Amino acid sequence: MHKGISIDDAVKILNTADYNDKELYERADKVRREVYGDAVYIRGLIEFTNYCKNDCYYCGIRKSNGFATRYRLTSDDIFECAKEGYKLGFRTFVLQGGEDGYFTDKVMCGIVSRLKENFPDCAVTLSIGERSKDSYKALFDAGADRYLLRHETAEAEHYNKLHPESMSLENRKRCLFNLKEIGYQVGSGFMVGSPYQTIDNIISDLKFLTELEPDMIGIGPYIVHDKTPFKDFKSGTLEQTLRLISILRLMFPYALIPSTTALGTIHPKGRELGLKAGANVVMPNLSPVGVRGLYDLYKDKICTGEEAAQCRGCLERRVETAGYRIVTDIGNVKK
Repeated sequence: MHKGISIDDAVKILNTADYNDKELYERADKVRREVYGDAVYIRGLIEFTNYCKNDCYYCGIRKSNGFATRYRLTSDDIFECAKEGYKLGFRTFVLQGGEDGYFTDKVMCGIVSRLKENFPDCAVTLSIGERSKDSYKALFDAGADRYLLRHETAEAEHYNKLHPESMSLENRKRCLFNLKEIGYQVGSGFMVGSPYQTIDNIISDLKFLTELEPDMIGIGPYIVHDKTPFKDFKSGTLEQTLRLISILRLMFPYALIPSTTALGTIHPKGRELGLKAGANVVMPNLSPVGVRGLYDLYKDKICTGEEAAQCRGCLERRVETAGYRIVTDIGNVKK
């Protein structure tokens, strides 16, 4: 069956500048087809708040960005997005937002339980940052199935270069293990090409992921935002991101790996190339068009002007062109 690779194999690939990437993509695609066939799972992304208490140096919605136009969706807004998404065939909704104190456990649990009551055959995924274990448990009990929390970088020294003193890698990792213990399907991941990142940092990321064994692994190129302290740094590259998607597919054959909007932002066919390198998830935007451009994590983000149905149709065509098919499925991990 599918033959994975070890961390040592991954290190060799990462340290070989002229590695045959085409062959690597083909190996990764073969493994993903053995586990998931040609299926690509769609997740309906609802970016429901761009308020955030954190000040991560790379992020466009960081607290200190006074140029950001802030917004919050109401429970009714979120429900309408999900209702439209359900009609379009989505069976997973991803609620993503900054760490916004308005969305207390009571508010979030109400939103989650409303979605689960109205769409019982759907999964609800949350991506709302670091919270207490009790908070995660309350949200899980309300019906949340999955949780996405990128660790961003697995080495404290690098983490501290990207984040203010109020945040710690130790707490980020603790949150991830708490989520696993509670019973969530857990997603983690890291930025590719973030400021100060070295190959050794990436190897530490891979080692951490082998320890965590997440169900979902999301990586994407770091993209500069001009209203952050890192405005003069370079963005991550398509080539390194694709190489790492393939490495992750070979190291974690079972994983759900998205081909991200960030990939599509740095290259017109980025998402198709991500799928061919081993990814098997895409996350079209279900947020109201009026707020899409405001969820401004990085510059020049694509798909901010399209209605949900347009996003869905466009992605379906792109996925088919790449040689795969979108499936209307809750899309659980195959472990």
